[in-house]
Amino acid sequence: MVNKKNKLPLYLQLMEDIIKKIEQGDYSENEKLPSERELCDIYNLSRITVRNALQELEQEEYIYKLHGKGTFVAPKSYKQKLVKVYSFTEEMKKLGKVPQTKVLSFDIVPIDQRLSLKMHLDVDQEVYRVKRLRLADNVPFICETSYLPTHLFPNLTKQALEERPMYSVFMDDYNMGVSQATEQFSVTSLRSEEAENLHAEIGSPAMLLERLAYDNATLIEYTVSIISGNKFKYTVELN
Repeated sequence: MVNKKNKLPLYLQLMEDIIKKIEQGDYSENEKLPSERELCDIYNLSRITVRNALQELEQEEYIYKLHGKGTFVAPKSYKQKLVKVYSFTEEMKKLGKVPQTKVLSFDIVPIDQRLSLKMHLDVDQEVYRVKRLRLADNVPFICETSYLPTHLFPNLTKQALEERPMYSVFMDDYNMGVSQATEQFSVTSLRSEEAENLHAEIGSPAMLLERLAYDNATLIEYTVSIISGNKFKYTVELN
C-alpha cells in the first residue's frame, strides 16, 4: 500500500504496489485494472498522482491502454535467464579478440525518481554514473551507462575503471562480487550520440539491455546497455 510518510514519491509507491500485484498474480495478463477514479478511492490519492503512476507503468510496459475501454495488464515481455554471469571482457578474450573499455564520463548524481524505483534507493541518495564504450579489436560494440551506489563504493575513481574491469575493481577494492544478475532485453534504435559512438547510422536497430547485478541480496549495479544490432549476438543455451 501507499505510506504518505514515506520519502518515496506517492506515484512511485503506487507503481510499486501495482507491479507487486501484477508479479504475484493478483492482476493477470490482459486483465482490466481499476479505473483512475477507483484507484484514487482505493489508495486515497489525487487524480494527478494516479495518472502519473499509470503513465510511468505504461512506459515501462507493465500496462497498456485501449481507447474507450480502459487500462489492462500487459503480457509479460520475454526475460531470459542466462546460464552464468556474463563478462564482456572474458567473452571477447575467449573469441581471441582484444577487449577494450573507454570511460566516456564519470560523475556523481542524485537518485531521481526512475532510479529510485529501479534500484530501490531513497531519492536523497547518490550514485556514480559511469558511461563506457566497450570495444573488441578497436571496433565499438556496446554503449553502457552504469549506476553504482556511492555508499557501497567509497572513493571509486574514473582511473580505476579505466585500468581494470569493473567487476575486478568491485572484488579487489571492495570485496564485493556479482553472485547473480537479471537481464532484460528489448529492441530499440540508435540515437545520435549512440550512433556516433558505435560508428553506425542514427535510427539503426539495436538491443537495449537492462542489467541488475547483486552481491547476494545487495544491489550493486544497474546498467543500461545499447548493443549494436549488426555487430553483436547473444546465444542462449537451453537445457
